[in-house]
Amino acid sequence: MRIHRSRAAALAGVVGFVLALTGCGGAGSGGTGTPTASGTPAASGTASATAAATAAGPSGTGDPAGAAGPTPTGPDSKGQATGGADATTEDAYAYTHPCSARNLTVKVTSPQGFPATVRVVTVTNKGSSTCGLDFHPAVGFSAKGSPLGIQATPPEGLGGAPAHPVRPGATTYAAVDLNPSGGGGPVADEINILADPSHMPNADGVSLPLATTGTVAKPRVGLYHFTARDSFDTL
Repeated sequence: MRIHRSRAAALAGVVGFVLALTGCGGAGSGGTGTPTASGTPAASGTASATAAATAAGPSGTGDPAGAAGPTPTGPDSKGQATGGADATTEDAYAYTHPCSARNLTVKVTSPQGFPATVRVVTVTNKGSSTCGLDFHPAVGFSAKGSPLGIQATPPEGLGGAPAHPVRPGATTYAAVDLNPSGGGGPVADEINILADPSHMPNADGVSLPLATTGTVAKPRVGLYHFTARDSFDTL
């Protein structure tokens, strides 16, 4: 079962989010309390929610075949509960407790098994309690450190529960298609991500390098799901 809800307010703030990310210095830089980014040599970028940006090694995160990540649960009914009787690990807790950027790890990959125009954003909850995300991230693009002024569009007509729950240790996925129609457009070398545009300030956004650059034209972003394939199916 998929749960969707309206995010008109989040979409209205995406343009400001992209501009704010440019002021943060792009990939590999961040301020206190915001996620930080580091590139990897294997077609992925990594962002960890720490006080300052640090370089890191290659990340192995991705979901090329749509397989489930680390025992998550939530709107997709994937995985198992992880906290016993502790209410803070249950999905309902997320409805009133948005995720904090400092407890999230954000990555972007170019997974195999998907069209060449698709990238997958992953968000992992490193905290000790379940938290809630918007039903899709806000996604923009940059080239050589300058925003392209293009934002990915989510599915229309959303509705449902108040948040997308992510339990402790779980990873959720959002597919992004840079160029669904194969049209002409500018080439992006960086993706700008705000994991929860309804609750996080622009300063919590991260800019990650695209190891595989791509032409951006009428991009789309899918809903968060606990497999990349499920998210791709919502594009």
